[in-house]
Amino acid sequence: MDLIARKDGETYLVQCKQWRSVQVGVPVVRELYGAMAAEGAVGGFVVTSGTFTQPARAFASGRNVQLVDGAVLKQWIAETKKPGPGPTVEVVAEQVEPVVAPIVEAPVVKEMVSRALPEVKEEPKAPACPFCKKSMVTKLARTGKNAGGHFWGCVDYPKCRGIRPIFAAMKVK
Repeated sequence: MDLIARKDGETYLVQCKQWRSVQVGVPVVRELYGAMAAEGAVGGFVVTSGTFTQPARAFASGRNVQLVDGAVLKQWIAETKKPGPGPTVEVVAEQVEPVVAPIVEAPVVKEMVSRALPEVKEEPKAPACPFCKKSMVTKLARTGKNAGGHFWGCVDYPKCRGIRPIFAAMKVK
C-alpha cells in the first residue's frame, strides 16, 4: 500500500499507479481488496495517472473501492491550485448614541464599559485525537513541506503521535 489513511477510527487504503501507456487491470484492484480485508480497512482507493480496464471497473463496482483515473486526478489537482475565496469585508455603520450622565460610582462605570466592549468569540473546539481520543492542541510544523503551517496535534505527544489537519478535508465525489 502507498498510503494508509485513518478518519474517525476507520482505516482506508490507497494504492497509486503511474501508468499512462498501460491500463490498470483487475489484479491491482483485487490486490487492494485483499489488503483491505487483511488490514480491516473499511474502504480503499486505486489512483492512477492513466485509466482502468472495464473488468477492473466491474470488479470495483459494488465494493467499497473507489477508482480514481487520470482525468479525475487532474481535476482534483486543478481544484487545489485555484485561489481560495478572499477575505470578505463588511462595512457596518457605527451607531453612537450621546450619553448624558451624572458623575457615577466606579462599579457602574465598569458595568457600562463591559457592555460597550465587543464579545470575544470562542475558539473552535479542538477535535479528538484519531488514535487515543484525547483532546488536541494547535501546533506549528517546524520542518518538512508544511513548515510554518499549523495542525492539530495530540496533547499526549510523544506517547501518541496523532495529528489532524486544521483545514477542512476534501470530499471525494
